[in-house]
Amino acid sequence: MFSNILIYFVVIPLVMLGGLALCQNIRQIRAVAVTGSLALIGLSAWVLAEYLELRGAGNEDPMLFVDSWTWFAPLNIHLAVGVDGISVAMLILSSIIVFAGSFASWEIKQAKEFFLWLILLSTGVFGFFISIDLFTMFMFYEVALIPMYLLIGVWGSGNKNYSAMKLTLMLMGGSAFLMLGLIGIYYHSAPEGGQLTWNILEIANNDAIDHSWQTFLFPMTFVGFGVLGAMFPFHTWSPDGHASAPTAVSMLHAGVLMKLGGYGCFRVAIYLMPQAAHELSWIFLILTGISVVYGAFCACVKTDLKYINAYSSVSHCGLVLFAILMLNETAMTGAIMQMLSHGLMTALFFALIGMIYGRTHTREITQMGGMMQIMPYLSVCYVIAGMASLGLPGLSGFVSEMTIFVGSFQHADMFHRVFTIAACCSIVITAVYILRVVGKLLFGPVYDEHHLSLTDATWWERLSTVTLIVSVAAIGCFPNFFNHLINFTFKPAIFAVLGLN
Repeated sequence: MFSNILIYFVVIPLVMLGGLALCQNIRQIRAVAVTGSLALIGLSAWVLAEYLELRGAGNEDPMLFVDSWTWFAPLNIHLAVGVDGISVAMLILSSIIVFAGSFASWEIKQAKEFFLWLILLSTGVFGFFISIDLFTMFMFYEVALIPMYLLIGVWGSGNKNYSAMKLTLMLMGGSAFLMLGLIGIYYHSAPEGGQLTWNILEIANNDAIDHSWQTFLFPMTFVGFGVLGAMFPFHTWSPDGHASAPTAVSMLHAGVLMKLGGYGCFRVAIYLMPQAAHELSWIFLILTGISVVYGAFCACVKTDLKYINAYSSVSHCGLVLFAILMLNETAMTGAIMQMLSHGLMTALFFALIGMIYGRTHTREITQMGGMMQIMPYLSVCYVIAGMASLGLPGLSGFVSEMTIFVGSFQHADMFHRVFTIAACCSIVITAVYILRVVGKLLFGPVYDEHHLSLTDATWWERLSTVTLIVSVAAIGCFPNFFNHLINFTFKPAIFAVLGLN
C-alpha cells in the first residue's frame, strides 16, 4: 500500500486504534496492544537492518528513506519523512518502551480507553521522529502532548487534576514559543525570490536564515523544545506529572516523550541556526547545568519513589541538553546515547515503582523496608536500574555519561570546564540518592508485617522488566554498535553545517 517503510510507524498505531475500538473484552484489548507493539519492534528492526545495509553500501545521504507527499500546497506543507542514525535509534527506543509499557499496564482499569489514548500518544511520538517537515513535526509533537492530560487526569493518582493541568499548560506554553520560532524559520527558509519551505534538509541547504534572525529565533525554538526536556526553570511540570501518572504513561513520558525535547533542540534549533547556537549556547549551558545539579539534589531530599525518579529525570535530561550545547562530536554523541540510556532505565524505574506501589499501596520509602526478602525479583531489578542510573560500568549509564564528560572537557576555556566539573559532581549526588533508596526500601527490617504476604512479580511484569534490563545491558556492553549507528550521518548532517569538521 505504501512504498516507504517509514510511514508504517504511523499506520500501525492507527490500525491499533481501529482494532481497539472494535474490542469487546480485556483479552482482545491485550492482544491488540501486544500484537501492535511487537509489530513496531519488528518494523524498527527492519528499518535498522535496511539502514545499516545502505550505509554499508556507501550511501552517504544525510537522510535515508526520504519521501514526501503534498499535504497543503499553498503553504508548501508536506508529509515528508526520512531518518538518519539518530532517528533510527529513537524509533528503536520508542518501540521497546511501548512494548514494555503494554505489559506493565496488563491489569489497568478502563483498559480500552486507556490504550486508545496511550497509542494515540505513541502515534505522535513515532510521527515526530520520522518527520523532516517542520509543520508535520510540530503536528505530531502536539498529538503526543494532548493525550497526557486525560491519561493523567483520568487514570492518575494523588493530586492528578492539578498535575494534569499544570503539565498541559506549561507544555502548551512551550509549544507557543516553538510555533512562533517555526513560523519564523519558514518565512526565512529560502533565498530572496525562492520558494519558502518547511523541509529541514532544504532549509539547511539553503542556509538562508541570516544572523540577526537566527539570534531571534534560536531562543524561541530551544526554549520551546527545552520545556519538554525539563530545562531549568521550566521543569516543575515534570515531577508533578510523573508522580500522578499511571505506570505505562510515566514510562512512555519519561522514556520517550521527554526525548522529543532533546531531539528537537538538536534537529531544529542547532542544525538550522548554527551561528546563533555558537553565540548563545553559553546562556543555555548555565540553565542546563543548573538542571543537572539541582535535579540530583532535589532527588536526595524526596521520600516518594516517583518524585525521586522524576527529579532524577530532570537531572539526566538536563545532561542531554548540556551535552548538545557543547557543540562537539564527542559530547553530542554522548547526548544521543544518554537519551537512549535514560529512556530505558527511567522506564524500568517507573515500571518497578508501579509494580511495588500496586502491592504496598505506598510510594513512601519511609513506610517500606526489607523488600529484598519479600519481593526478591523486583528488588534485584530495582538495584540494576539504580546501578545503571549512577553509572556502573557494563550498563548504559556509564557509557553515555563518560562520553558526555570527555567531550565536554575538550573545550579548553575555563567556562566550559567549570560547568563540566559541576555536571560531573552529579554522579556523586546520584549515588547518594540511589544508595539511600536501595538501603531504605530493600534492606533492613520489614516496616509493615502485612507486607510479608505480598507476592513477587507476575510473568507479564517479568517480561516487561527483562526487556528493559536486556536493552540497558546491551548499550553498556556493546557501545560501539550504537556509536557506529549514530555517527553514520553525524558529521555530514550536523558538523558540516556547524563548521566543526
